[in-house]
Amino acid sequence: MSLPSRITLWEAGARDGLQNEPGVVPTDVKLELLDRLADCGLTHIEATSFVSPKWVPQMGDAADVMTRLKRAPGVTYQVLTPNEKGYEAARQYGAPAIAVFAAASESFSKRNLNCTIAESLERFRPVVERGKADGKRVRGFVSVALGCPFEGEQDPKQVALLCKQMADLGCDDIGIGDTIGVGTPDKVKTLLEEVAKLMPLNRVGMHFHDTYGQALANTLASLEMGVTAHDASVAGLGGCPYAPGATGNLATEDLVYMLDGMGIESGVDIKKLVRTAWWISEKLGREPVSRVAKALKSKVM
Repeated sequence: MSLPSRITLWEAGARDGLQNEPGVVPTDVKLELLDRLADCGLTHIEATSFVSPKWVPQMGDAADVMTRLKRAPGVTYQVLTPNEKGYEAARQYGAPAIAVFAAASESFSKRNLNCTIAESLERFRPVVERGKADGKRVRGFVSVALGCPFEGEQDPKQVALLCKQMADLGCDDIGIGDTIGVGTPDKVKTLLEEVAKLMPLNRVGMHFHDTYGQALANTLASLEMGVTAHDASVAGLGGCPYAPGATGNLATEDLVYMLDGMGIESGVDIKKLVRTAWWISEKLGREPVSRVAKALKSKVM
């Protein structure tokens, strides 16, 4: 089976990874984390999100983060912009890439976005149009694509159709998220087979959570299907404030270790990455959940 020789790795730790932390993470810590991630060789990094601090308090310093961020050459810093107000802020603070998101289930859409799926598409249509007109890269996320905490397993055909609708709106690529981490390799392949009927998989990225320990296996299944864009979060940080039971993302260092072992290039220095995983975990008062971070600690620290 042919596997890609190289992937694009989207680092989610500073945004998706930190958004559900119970205590406010200082802005200076976020900024140093972003600097360290860029120094590891990561070229696509989620920096923050312009959302209401009422709903996601951890991202209340988004403007400060983007103002003070030392932008490393060759690095794409992406911000989440759920509506036009969020886009205005992203534009004001010079974000080169934005992301919008929809949910694969009506229940999750109503609880997370306070609207139906169809309404969410109409809500971010002008955001995508404005982003494209301003020359920004636009990523569309589809959450709970493999399972919803309120509705259970999702219909792959309907999820694929939503991905196609977002691509048709103008999103450059679509990130498909297993938000509660219930997917398994066969279900991932079934979903991607349906997506491939409607759009090329080179416009798709995968975002796995590791709730049931399936994230690496699911990533391998995606690689076997030819997907070359993958999300991960340093130290396995993350969770979703609107998805009961969702635990951390796939740890970036676990993914990079697997890729290195398979001869698939990611451009990431795993030693620096492990040191960064331990650094941010210590700032948060706990150990990384990543097995690779723990296994390599004595060799790289």
